[in-house]
Amino acid sequence: MRRPRAAAVVPLLLALCAAAALGSVLGSGPAGADEVAPPQEVVAGHVLRPLPLAGRHVVIDPGHQLGNARFPAETARLVEAGGFRKACNTSGTATDAGYAEATFTWEVSRRLAERLRRAGATVMLTRDGDSPDRWGPCVDERGTAGNADGADLKVSVHGDGSYAAGAHGFHVIAGDEASLRVAEVLRGALEDAGFARATYVAGGDGLDLRTDLATLNLSQMPAVLVELGNMRDAGDAAVMTSPAGQERFASALASGVRRWLR
Repeated sequence: MRRPRAAAVVPLLLALCAAAALGSVLGSGPAGADEVAPPQEVVAGHVLRPLPLAGRHVVIDPGHQLGNARFPAETARLVEAGGFRKACNTSGTATDAGYAEATFTWEVSRRLAERLRRAGATVMLTRDGDSPDRWGPCVDERGTAGNADGADLKVSVHGDGSYAAGAHGFHVIAGDEASLRVAEVLRGALEDAGFARATYVAGGDGLDLRTDLATLNLSQMPAVLVELGNMRDAGDAAVMTSPAGQERFASALASGVRRWLR
């Protein structure tokens, strides 16, 4: 038998390689045709790796709304809170200089959402802006947000307003033991970012277990509420009102979310 000449072998090898490469992209049969590749990070046209939170769904709840105080009848309406009823919402606290908790929570939440989306997550925000002409949503809506979509995690962002002498620092609140494990992870991420545990609540360990919060009680996924600092403390307020400080909070929370969902 005559052997094929080298000149004829080279084109044949190239064709076989091209077919193999095409098969790896398209899949080898019906099963491969139905598969959807996870979102991937692309830099300068090159695919680097699958995004770490691809396929994950996170609900972020920016506490309060800037206009709540202007709608007392609406926010005082009683709603379901998990076996009992409580007011739809409140106006929240503020710094001594008047910087509203609602604005702080919105600024941190939108930064957090951006970071999580860049990591591949689907993110739902319970409100879409910070307006003095708007109120709500009520705590029952915040609590049920994401339930129908099978969300993986809910993080409710808040600032505290204690007048206790020297009160400062953050703490993380959970509504049950399962969510308390999430709270521990977020506590670690905030500490790694240089934030101090609260000195005035939760026994100084930065964790609290409460059953009176509708946002946690009505969530069908692990859910935590983070009090990122005491807005009545001058030191905490300086960080909480600065864009750089808000970026630090968002970065720390994003790190914690990634640790939990990895």
